[in-house]
Amino acid sequence: MDKKTDVRDPDEKVVEIEMERLRAFPNHPFKVIGDSQMIELQDSIKKYGVLNPLIVRPKIEGYYEIISGHRRKYAAEKLGYKKIPVIIRMLQDDEAVVIMVDSNLQREQITPSEKAYAYKMKYDAMKHQGSKEGGLTLGELGEAAGESAKTVQRYIWISRLSDSLLDVVDAKKIGIMQAVDLSFLSEDAQQWVLVAIQETNIVITTQQSAMLKESDKKGELTFPMV
Repeated sequence: MDKKTDVRDPDEKVVEIEMERLRAFPNHPFKVIGDSQMIELQDSIKKYGVLNPLIVRPKIEGYYEIISGHRRKYAAEKLGYKKIPVIIRMLQDDEAVVIMVDSNLQREQITPSEKAYAYKMKYDAMKHQGSKEGGLTLGELGEAAGESAKTVQRYIWISRLSDSLLDVVDAKKIGIMQAVDLSFLSEDAQQWVLVAIQETNIVITTQQSAMLKESDKKGELTFPMV
């Protein structure tokens, strides 16, 4: 994990910011929903307040962009908070993406689609940094996340799936290996697969997903073949 995620600079101070001045991180890949974990977080805030300040960065438009703490902000807002404690950091875009992803990957329950988008965002940011600082490997990203380079690559591949197919992956109706194969399909072919799953509730095996990938690559795949 990037050290900047958790280590606070000695000069940094915790201040309170009005909720209305906070904005979500652009294309934030992690869902903020009222699930059981959110209820637990709200119960904790009711008892103890917001113990961990949000990390935000100032924008020239006059608001603050949330780097870490979207769920805390949501929970506190639902409880009627008008202000929330934050740490303000001056961060470049690539730095902000890396910290945003790393801080959220600490959560216990993360869906495949969240990982896919998060790894893709971080990889692109690190690749951009690497073009200036010299080099990047998937292994570096995987090491920070506690996963192998191959696993990270698979998730980056499945980020190319349509949102609807990613929902099916999140519902565990498509396995990760099958999802990787399907990520190589054209948009039309992905839609055919989605329709087939919805209408027949089929379970796609690795053999079938490999066949679909190869047929589409050759330009031979049609809807009746799915």
